Amino acid sequence: MLAMTSLPDGYRLVDLPQDRRTDVLVLDAWAFPTSMTDEQLVGLDSPLSWDRTRGVEADDGELVALHASYPFTTFPVPGARTPVSGLTWVGVHPGHRRRGLLRAMITDHFTRSLARGEAVSALFAAEPGIYGRFGYGLAAQDLRLKIPRGAALRDVAGASDVRIRIERLDRERHDDVVHRLHGAVDRPGWATRDTPELRRTRLSDPEAFRGGAESLRIAVAERDGAPVGYAMFRRKESWDVPGPRGTVSVREVVAPDAAVARALWGVLVDLDLMATAEAWLLAPDDPITHLLVDLRAAEPRLVDNVWVRLLDVRAALATRRYAAPVDVVLEVTDATLPANAGRWRLTGDTRGAEVTSTRDEADLVLDVRELGAAYLGGTGLAGLASSGLVAERRPGALAQAATAFGWPLAPVCSWVF
Repeated sequence: MLAMTSLPDGYRLVDLPQDRRTDVLVLDAWAFPTSMTDEQLVGLDSPLSWDRTRGVEADDGELVALHASYPFTTFPVPGARTPVSGLTWVGVHPGHRRRGLLRAMITDHFTRSLARGEAVSALFAAEPGIYGRFGYGLAAQDLRLKIPRGAALRDVAGASDVRIRIERLDRERHDDVVHRLHGAVDRPGWATRDTPELRRTRLSDPEAFRGGAESLRIAVAERDGAPVGYAMFRRKESWDVPGPRGTVSVREVVAPDAAVARALWGVLVDLDLMATAEAWLLAPDDPITHLLVDLRAAEPRLVDNVWVRLLDVRAALATRRYAAPVDVVLEVTDATLPANAGRWRLTGDTRGAEVTSTRDEADLVLDVRELGAAYLGGTGLAGLASSGLVAERRPGALAQAATAFGWPLAPVCSWVF
């Protein structure tokens, strides 16, 4: 049973169908300030699934808060894929803050996600301090680089056999290739664009979002004439006394193997008139971190990426696979979803897992927030324990569980949802 949170008097939760799109966009501009006019906003493609878009109205009918979710039906988790509810477009009008509207919307999101059979919720946090109190844990980090032009890259066998074709991005021409290659990536946290709305908006390129740069370009990697990878990017021209100082903004890179990665990055870091290639949303173990001869010169920075909330602990833990055999009793606390609280015996390995309620003594004690942080294999249970956030009750249980919850690939999402 969900611990319910009521709205204060004078407010009500409502569905937001597509015919209220203008109201949604006006409110979103209050929550996230923009220089665009209402007319310009209405002219943009919308990524929303309207049957999953909800809001809070005041008594006079004004829309004062909203939230939505994306149906990630094939979201990669360690060793498997599972439906995940991608919380998004969360905003409250500045004149209605500090009244409990956000908490009520989060409760509504949890209730509806569970009713759809989505045992996990994920999000990008506009402000990292907000979502921990609702049980979300930081499950992935992304790497951000500023790579100097002409940076030396290590050689990779087969890279010279990969042909790179550079074109202006065209949604009609490139949609199938991008969707197929992006959806084939099996890295935990790599949220798939499963709806027509998400597919369309990810390849949209409104001038208002270019910041003075060119329209999007795509470098398509081909092997034997077949597309096997791609990189989306745009260039922005700039000049200084010594000469050209342009910037390449790398939007997304998909490479299934080292040769394709080397071929794509070889192009991105050596475009004429550019001084740097700036890349965000890279996995901490992305191939470029090893290909660069001098990683330090790229000024690497880690930033929070995907946050994860386990809505149904039993189902979520049973869905993913484990890097090593594990048999532990987890004592979980959860102030918002009491059905998750209690002791759960987790037994599993690379082939599958089983989770059952138990009265046995706990091996590890942790909050659902820490369980969400560890869920994708990128945040170690041992590190959380060293910070006092996981307590070991049986000697050796922490090492066993920490090894099992890890995964060979670091989790990351390649786009902000």
